[in-house]
Amino acid sequence: MSATAKHNRQSHILVVDDEHLLHGVLERLLTRHGMKVTSCHSAPDALDVLGEEAVDLVITDFQMPGMNGFELLAHVRESYPSIGVIMITGHANIQHAVQAMANGAVDYLPKPFSTSALLERVQEQLARLDAVEPEPVASRASASRRRNSLSAQTSFVGEHPSIESLRALVVRVAQSLAPVFVHGESGTGKEVVSRLVHEASERADGPFVAINCANLPRELVESHLFGHRKGAFTGAVDDVVGAFEQAEGGTLLLDEVTEVEPSVQAKLLRVLQEQEYRRVGDPKPRKANVRIIATSNRDLKAAVAEGTFREDLYHRLAVFPVTLPPLRARRSDIPLLAERFAEKYSLLYGLPLKTLSPDLLQRFQAHDWPGNVRELENMIHRGVVMAAEANTISADDVMNSYFSGTGAVSAPVGVSFTASNGETLTIEEMERHMILEALAATGNNQREAAEKLGICARTIRNKLKKYREDGHTGAMLPM
Repeated sequence: MSATAKHNRQSHILVVDDEHLLHGVLERLLTRHGMKVTSCHSAPDALDVLGEEAVDLVITDFQMPGMNGFELLAHVRESYPSIGVIMITGHANIQHAVQAMANGAVDYLPKPFSTSALLERVQEQLARLDAVEPEPVASRASASRRRNSLSAQTSFVGEHPSIESLRALVVRVAQSLAPVFVHGESGTGKEVVSRLVHEASERADGPFVAINCANLPRELVESHLFGHRKGAFTGAVDDVVGAFEQAEGGTLLLDEVTEVEPSVQAKLLRVLQEQEYRRVGDPKPRKANVRIIATSNRDLKAAVAEGTFREDLYHRLAVFPVTLPPLRARRSDIPLLAERFAEKYSLLYGLPLKTLSPDLLQRFQAHDWPGNVRELENMIHRGVVMAAEANTISADDVMNSYFSGTGAVSAPVGVSFTASNGETLTIEEMERHMILEALAATGNNQREAAEKLGICARTIRNKLKKYREDGHTGAMLPM
């Protein structure tokens, strides 16, 4: 199919998952962004659709009754090689990810995932499919680098001189092979900048793997980073591929690197010095063709002085030290950022595009922004939902006393907004809100709510039981 033909029709996404609620969430999300969505509950049903309709991208679960996601992936790769496959699963582990990518999946996303993450992956893959035309490989690579370079110059929103300088710096730094250290307060966009460095580099077509060092179990940090051999320690029942191997040929982001234990810091230093590492329990070294970007909201020099971070590792990582300004230092960018977030969430929820009231902007300019850009995004997300069909977000929509003093506020039925950790709501959380909204609309009649959602009443009972077990208690959950 030619590029012209592709652009003259809607992109067609095939969703394959045995969870009925997920279908509704993804259909609402993707159709709002101009895509056609077909949902199937099993792989055999998906094969029927593939045989009859033109499909651009398949999003499939791994664990399904009968034919699983890997088997469907194999069939698609054999019979429809031009169709991309994104694998999603609630049973995610490193081995699944490696197996999926090795068997031809274009991407892999573990549940629970955010709607923004899924949308970004889908749009990225559709853009790549549009670009795959009878064009020389070298030309495609050159075009890709030009697009990525442009993305790096325009995607980090802001017109403050510090952001203009940062955009130019990212492009220059990206052309090197050296490690990059990105420092900034929580919520300033350290991962965004790290991704832009990757996208503007020669490694843009390789993987970008992000590891949050602060969230890794202390006893398994080394295994997560370098992998391990079967039998290397109690519970090591299989060989496991680590983050360095996953990132081969691409970029590895070590988020909050200052949280890594000193013993593992020594091994990170070896990777940087020798360009090789060892899996736990494996005497054989492996070559590492990986560009490392490290981030922290702590002062690395202070951590070195305290003895919690190795000075030699600091100097290896900080070849290119990049410091991100806090939002309070670039207040002139607040209206532009707010406008961008208002557009993002208005489109996400299918609501009218919104402006911010002068009173709200005035309050924003007076705010200290301890949570930086992430805090602003949370507030705009909340404001878009609370303003509903209105064209303007007022101060009361965002700073209502109902929300005061809270990082995590229980949403009233039918309302959802960003979680306290700054992440967009996951699919599971959106499912919960859909169920509660349907129950509220039917006076807590589980049978009618189930019919409204296209699922069985037993599913609702099971979900409600799980929500109570997970601690989602209160008036929102009917007994």
